[in-house]
Amino acid sequence: MNFATFFWNPSREIFTIPFLNFSVLYYSLFFALGFLGGYFLFATLLKRYFLRSSLFANEEISSIKKRASAITEKLFIFVIIATIAGARIGHLLFYEKFSSFIANPLIIFKVWEGGLASHGAALFIFIALFLFCPYLKRRFALELDVRTLFDLVAPPTAFAAVWIRLGNFFNQEILGKPTSLPWAIIFGNPMDGSGLVPRHPAQLYEAVAYFFIFIFLFYLSGKPRFLLKKGRVMGLFLILVFLFRFFIEFLKEEQSILLPQGAFLTMGQCLSIPFIFLGFFLFFFCTKEKRLFCTPPEEERR
Repeated sequence: MNFATFFWNPSREIFTIPFLNFSVLYYSLFFALGFLGGYFLFATLLKRYFLRSSLFANEEISSIKKRASAITEKLFIFVIIATIAGARIGHLLFYEKFSSFIANPLIIFKVWEGGLASHGAALFIFIALFLFCPYLKRRFALELDVRTLFDLVAPPTAFAAVWIRLGNFFNQEILGKPTSLPWAIIFGNPMDGSGLVPRHPAQLYEAVAYFFIFIFLFYLSGKPRFLLKKGRVMGLFLILVFLFRFFIEFLKEEQSILLPQGAFLTMGQCLSIPFIFLGFFLFFFCTKEKRLFCTPPEEERR
């Protein structure tokens, strides 16, 4: 007998904007908080990287910080567009029938109706980072290896993922499978209209996992010796996040209507496998680079 099942049915709306009749959702708030925190985290990591880099050994600290802030602002625009576009397109390609998009192409813009795929967002973020490097050279006269950019983006991305999964929890979507475990949760108004049964809080499992991954990656990103091999932080990010995603899928309901009932792997697992292999490639096959960091630590330059 289960004596500790929680019933979860908060309002999805925080408030409605008068006259516009537009509802502000908790999911939107968490999404924004994740990206806002990621913005400041990336700015912090980039400033620390520049302060330690031999490329800026003769530049004033105030100038370095201004440069890092300007770059962060531009990159933030690239990443936001890539995340929303990639997540939406990924959802339509992997989780919905493509015929529905052909019949009504405008549905791609209806992000407020739900339907954002993290795998699509991840792919488009990679594309955005590749495109940002030549822009960085033209706009700021700075050549930055894309693998270094990967490493700097990885911890903020893990941080944003925590908040997005909390948003999914408030939105009562991405549900876990039924369970009799004492911490099971009954979702009072699931997005998919499923039954009111005790379920794994899969969203919270992921949020907690991504938080610890963020802490681990943020710690490693402060280790110059670890960063001598470019791409290793991003490699670990992909391995840890998508390996966990692969296994947590066993506790989640299938979200894609494109796979047959009872398929051996879920769509989430199928899409995670390439990212896991990419993570191992980045972690093990990056060659050692020339000396990147000054002998004096950051603290001595303050």
